[in-house]
Amino acid sequence: MRVAVMAVLVALVLLAAPLAFGIQTSFFTDERDELERVALAAAVHVPPQFVAGDHVELPAHERGTDVGVYDLSGRLRDGSGPRKADAITRLAQGGAVTRGRGDHQIVVAVPIPSGEQVIGVVRASTGTPQVWRRVALAWLGLAGAALVALITAVVVARRQARTLSAPLEVLSAKAGAVAEGDLTARAEGSAIAEIDQVARTQNTMVEQLARWLEHERHFTSNASHQLRTPLAGLQLGLEAAAAGPGRDLRAAVTDALEQVRHLQRTVDEVLRLARATPRPGVPPTTRPTAEVVEGVERRWYGTFAAEGRRLVFGVEPGGEGLRIPDRTAEQILDVLLDNALRHGRGTVEVTVREMGGAAAVDVSDEGSLTLDRRAVFDRGTTTSRAGSGIGLTLAREMAEAAGGRLTLARAAPTTFTLLLPVAEPPPSHE
Repeated sequence: MRVAVMAVLVALVLLAAPLAFGIQTSFFTDERDELERVALAAAVHVPPQFVAGDHVELPAHERGTDVGVYDLSGRLRDGSGPRKADAITRLAQGGAVTRGRGDHQIVVAVPIPSGEQVIGVVRASTGTPQVWRRVALAWLGLAGAALVALITAVVVARRQARTLSAPLEVLSAKAGAVAEGDLTARAEGSAIAEIDQVARTQNTMVEQLARWLEHERHFTSNASHQLRTPLAGLQLGLEAAAAGPGRDLRAAVTDALEQVRHLQRTVDEVLRLARATPRPGVPPTTRPTAEVVEGVERRWYGTFAAEGRRLVFGVEPGGEGLRIPDRTAEQILDVLLDNALRHGRGTVEVTVREMGGAAAVDVSDEGSLTLDRRAVFDRGTTTSRAGSGIGLTLAREMAEAAGGRLTLARAAPTTFTLLLPVAEPPPSHE
């Protein structure tokens, strides 16, 4: 607003100063022209007998104006004015109209011709204070107009400043809300393109920040969920080895090492999923589906047997040699088997088959799902069938990160189907 007002003030000064000078010049020029007209009108009424001493009847003129007729000796013969002709009046005896100022007066002298000779001079004058009063009134009007323009400029500037500052204040309030932890706060658009660009940039920043924070929270939940099962298996194996003095310790150590390797693969997979973008140049490792399901079967067979439930693995013809991302498949199958163990019933069947150039893995049990099919993969869903609400969501995220898909094929009996892309077998070296 200060910038706008200063700009208007500068414009008014640059405009008013020459305009005020022009008003003064114009008023004084107009007054001289009027005096010249009055003097010329008086000169017309001076007869040739003026030289012989005849009286002159001067026409009526404006009050405050002195009009006098002077002979060539410089003596005032008729009218009003100084008794002796001043310098301006004497100059007019040469035959030319003269103008000038003297003794706070504006003076115009007009010669009186008779034939080819000048027989006298008409002098018209008025006081400069009268002209200055008219100039002052004009300047006062000019100042009033400038004041009105300045007030208008202030009003417009305040409104424009409010138009500019209001969206910035809203933007600042939204930024303050984000700083206080409200990541749902979004800046709104305005009619100003530059401020809209700042608002869009802030919204993009907040959205990225929210995604990063959500990603970190998910990583913590995913890590705790996925590490719980292998750590529990490792602990149970070591406790069983320690409790049975006659047990083969070599077998126990071998099982523990297998659990540790699986734990390492779990950590690597969770860290890979935690990255916003895959690390370039590091393709996922792949193995045949038969090897992957055999490893999963070894880890889970004893757990299901301890619960009195059967775990059946099968590979349909054509599915044995399909190479799939092994670590991703292991983690997803761990989630599905843990979910079936905790919340399913009866025998759990895992079937691998080839489907349209992709590897399909079906995990089914004899239970039924009462949860809405659209909410089964939502993070945070807590029902008797969905468990903590993290596992199935995590499994779907892992599948999508590997270019696959995890879906609920049937609700009763509950069947999940995992589709994974098939990799080309590595080239053989002879």
